[in-house]
Amino acid sequence: MIERSLNQIIKDALSEDIGSGDITTLATIDTKQHACGEFLVKKDGVIAGLDVVKQILEIFDPSLKLTLFVKDGNQVKDKTIVAKAEGKAVSILTVERTALNFLQRMSGIATMCKLFQDRISHTKAKIIDTRKTVPGLRMIDKLAVKLSGCSNHRIGLYDMFLIKDNHIEAAGSITKAVNLCKKYRKQNKLKYKIEVETTNLKQVKEALDCKVDIIMLDNFNLADMKTAVKRINGKCLVEASGNVNLDTVKSIAETGVDFISVGAITHSVKALDISLELKLIK
Repeated sequence: MIERSLNQIIKDALSEDIGSGDITTLATIDTKQHACGEFLVKKDGVIAGLDVVKQILEIFDPSLKLTLFVKDGNQVKDKTIVAKAEGKAVSILTVERTALNFLQRMSGIATMCKLFQDRISHTKAKIIDTRKTVPGLRMIDKLAVKLSGCSNHRIGLYDMFLIKDNHIEAAGSITKAVNLCKKYRKQNKLKYKIEVETTNLKQVKEALDCKVDIIMLDNFNLADMKTAVKRINGKCLVEASGNVNLDTVKSIAETGVDFISVGAITHSVKALDISLELKLIK
């Protein structure tokens, strides 16, 4: 499913940018002219999206050749050439922006993920993403997170039960909501995990009594978070969420939680500065 989604995302991106053709390139470049395009990183970071760039080139012009000098997930320094595209100059210039858009965004996400994960490497906690992604680009954002070494939360609304405050309000209680999810899961022969979002220690106890798979501690202070982890005592997995940034993540991880979800790694990420330098082949 992910591969098919990526393929469609790429085709949509190419169609969006190219339309009926790159008129400037077609007007100024001889179609027989060959060139080399070097992808140059202009800031230290983590590279992600090279395989996506390869797919972009293969879809638009299979004759283009891409040589990789690093792998997705590698840390790179400023002024590093990470890949080289060779072939028709018109093809390289036409796909340049689409390729860079994916590579820059994915590398920006991977770089931010690495910053968060490095802060908590001395703990068992793992950084996970959220559904706060660019509409239509979730598979791209989730792939970038994974390539960084961090982990994905649920992909969408269909691959995990996550009972939040509005579900609890509508069902009447955590217990009722969990029982309804278990009933639905059984009736539909599903095997998805059940997670419950809690906002206080009383709700943690109720969720724990329901024998759920994961309990989310939403916007807990550190003292209550430590108490919750102690009371849960390994009976299920624990996710911390809310008020997570580079300054707070270390203290949160040290409470003993299993996962820390961070919306900022996808919803407000800064693209890594990467350019394509074209050189004509005589």
